[in-house]
Amino acid sequence: MAEGQSANVQEQDINQLLKVRREKLANLQAAGKDPFQITKYDVTHHSTEIKEHYSELEGKTVRVAGRVMSKRVMGKASFCNIQDLSGNIQCYVARDSIGEEPYADFKKYDVGDIAGIEGWVFTTKTGEISIHASNVTLLSKSLQILPEKFHGLTNTDIRYRQRYTDLIMNQEVRETFVKRSKIISAIRTYLAGEGFLEVETPMLVANAGGAAARPFETHYNALDEDVKLRISLELYLKRLIVGGMERVYEIGRVFRNEGLDTRHNPEFTLMELYQAYTDYYGMMELTENMFRYVAQEVCGTTVIPYAEEMIDLGKPFERLTMVDAVKKYAGVDFDQVPDTETAKKLADEKGVHYEERHVKGDILNLFFEEFVEEHLIQPTFVMDHPVEVSPLTKRKPDKPDYVERFELFIYGREMCNAYSELNDPIDQRERFKAQEAALAAGDEEANTTDEDFMNALEIGMPPTGGIGYGIDRLVMLLTNSPAIRDVLLFPTMRTLE
Repeated sequence: MAEGQSANVQEQDINQLLKVRREKLANLQAAGKDPFQITKYDVTHHSTEIKEHYSELEGKTVRVAGRVMSKRVMGKASFCNIQDLSGNIQCYVARDSIGEEPYADFKKYDVGDIAGIEGWVFTTKTGEISIHASNVTLLSKSLQILPEKFHGLTNTDIRYRQRYTDLIMNQEVRETFVKRSKIISAIRTYLAGEGFLEVETPMLVANAGGAAARPFETHYNALDEDVKLRISLELYLKRLIVGGMERVYEIGRVFRNEGLDTRHNPEFTLMELYQAYTDYYGMMELTENMFRYVAQEVCGTTVIPYAEEMIDLGKPFERLTMVDAVKKYAGVDFDQVPDTETAKKLADEKGVHYEERHVKGDILNLFFEEFVEEHLIQPTFVMDHPVEVSPLTKRKPDKPDYVERFELFIYGREMCNAYSELNDPIDQRERFKAQEAALAAGDEEANTTDEDFMNALEIGMPPTGGIGYGIDRLVMLLTNSPAIRDVLLFPTMRTLE
């Protein structure tokens, strides 16, 4: 049979199966057994709970609910497998236990239907913990067909577009997103213990600042104003530090009009926190302790497998200045580079691409990205960045061309970005002017002056440490996920025609 004919036959078969499912539903409704009329089902246990506490539950009545993932009909008795959030459990369904009419209805269930099973816990002759059903209730009729059981759902495009099907067919995917929820909960618990307050700040803003990124733009009809979606949480949280809140954080979505790859999605979850009366060293201590706490709470260990590596979050994190890191991995000492012209010559020699507007500090940062990042596998704080790439950061008193900033790298990836926050309003205004000059020169990611934020700084902000964490990258690390789409329930996808 030709390939096209085979596809036609398969499509006809599927259409016939779908038709049969709708007919089954119509028959149930005609018989007054419409599953969609059922409004609740009292679940007493989940599948894994029953297995883990079998010694206590053997012989006792339980009620579980979930999706029918398989069914074997054997005359007067049948087996089915029910899948819920925690896992799955086998159910033994016998005509003599549930009654002749309910058993006849059960035999017509399809894989994908959602059922409630009441019965007592026992072990089969083969040693499998199961439920001996005394009552079976159809809670929802599945009118679609799930992917073939043994091959599962492997097409990544379909998995991301139809996450609901992915969650049904792939247990490890469910486990990833349960773990994601636990990670965020553990972060909140840790920060509450450190005296931080969780707050919420605007998503629609007139001035999208606080990071180097292109914003999405939209229009506010009621105000007849163009606004942007936030790219960062920083500037509003700092206003709260000015207001005396001292320790604040926010976990929220931010939006950056950029490309998509294994580590970037246009909308992602960011956590930023600010603490008055500390600096970037305080932020290093907080970061190290928090990463350890979250890993221990969620994974039960501080040694985490990622790709082919074992990442040790239990040891003290390495600390390197950006200049020392470039010296170590690229063999270039920028402390000995006197000016921009010399830096550009070095870049030419090393094949590092730069733009005409770039100065020495920019080129140091480009060297770091080109030669260093990939080597930073174990947790490493890269400190003291050039002022040109850090418009919101306090300068180092002894080296004013550099700022009190660090980024944490694990497995060659930036995990967070932290500063001793700039609280000098005069210096901050000059930095904004430099950013606006860069914007005029073609840098679409440069910041513009936020006058209300400047007013807040002029009222007075105490010395402050601040940090931003990419929650999605932390989840990737702690779930050993290779791509950001694997840890986003609904990643950004191109709309299908």
